Amino acid sequence: MRNRLHENELELSRFGEYLLRTKVVPEKNAKFYVHWVRKFLYEGDVDPELSLDEREEAFRNAMEDDPRYNAWQVDQAGKAIRLFFHNFRSDTDWESAAKPHVQLNEDGSVSMADALAAMRRRLRIQHYAYRTEQTYTDWVARYFRYMEKINNVRNGACVVNAHHVKDYLAWLAIRKQVSASTQNQAFNALLFLCREVLLIDVGDLKHGVRARQGRKLPVVMTAEEVKHLLDRMQGRPRLMAMLIYSGGLRVMECCRLRVKDIDFDNNLIFVRSGKGDKDRSTILADSVKPLLQTHLEVVRSQHEEDLKAGVGEVWLPDALCRKYPNAAREWGWQWLFPSSSLSTDPRSGKVRRHHVLATSIQRAVREATSASQLAKPVSVHTLRHSFATHLLLAGVDIRQIQDYLGHANVETTMVYTHVVKDLRSPAKSPLDLL
Repeated sequence: MRNRLHENELELSRFGEYLLRTKVVPEKNAKFYVHWVRKFLYEGDVDPELSLDEREEAFRNAMEDDPRYNAWQVDQAGKAIRLFFHNFRSDTDWESAAKPHVQLNEDGSVSMADALAAMRRRLRIQHYAYRTEQTYTDWVARYFRYMEKINNVRNGACVVNAHHVKDYLAWLAIRKQVSASTQNQAFNALLFLCREVLLIDVGDLKHGVRARQGRKLPVVMTAEEVKHLLDRMQGRPRLMAMLIYSGGLRVMECCRLRVKDIDFDNNLIFVRSGKGDKDRSTILADSVKPLLQTHLEVVRSQHEEDLKAGVGEVWLPDALCRKYPNAAREWGWQWLFPSSSLSTDPRSGKVRRHHVLATSIQRAVREATSASQLAKPVSVHTLRHSFATHLLLAGVDIRQIQDYLGHANVETTMVYTHVVKDLRSPAKSPLDLL
């Protein structure tokens, strides 16, 4: 126990040095960021089955319920935890990227640290999205914690093979009762680990115990309910919600919009590298254009100030930053909804202004739902479902709606026909005709 505490303090000391070296936070605030991480490590929920995001959310909720802490302290603690785990601890050793695989021990075991480091390198070589990298590595870490629990060891090397992976997936379905989508996420992460990183032939894992997946109808609001929801929102979250409902955007598609993706003349929103790395265009409502133009004036003023301060660059996809060296500073490439604070890119190490996090609009929608007293389980994605359903009710062709939503198959879009059937005037019961 004493050794573990000593290791934590050494790592916290290095974290403090990292904050001072990178200047990602003001020097006077560095000690407070170290304080929040220390508090999280020693007092946060240590349930091994919880992901890092779940532990962070529980920690922040506990702080929000504690009258000793103000909202800005809760926000600062969340930033400190993300900086510690996703920036300070992230693997940025690009020189070793040419060695994507990891050698197994003689007994076929591998340590979690080696497996995660190799997996990050492999994911980056194959240009996986950063969120996918976080999700996959989180599931692999959960698998190793499960194996440690089964073998009654701590921080030891574990064997990864088809038998153990099947047992873990069955444990998720039976004991943890996860949804089919959650189990599939874990399945894909472990399959990538085995095939791409450890070079293990795991055969066909599809015939193991799988979580049951029934047909689910999406939650949809009426037009009046959407209006009530938007009326109880304000500022940037309200504008984002209006854009999502205007064009049926996914939440991250909205967060990642750039200035050049808005075509005011043709009333179009261009979604770049959406789900499946596909581009598409969708509808820009006339009613949102004045608010959007006012918002862009504020964003442009902020961008000009950033340029003067020498931090006016944004992240560019693929090799565009090398092909067009000045593009990262150009107005058209800037995020439509930039963050209010600067941050360090976990991969390149550059200090930039990233786009806003999805949590801001998700929180605003939850609060507006509560204020509207809606009984439905409304989320940001409900606005996308409502967009598709209301277009169907207006007589828009299903194929056109498929293009707006970016669905690969029309069968996916057809689910909204079942919702429309429920929203139209129901048939007269034969009992009432007696």
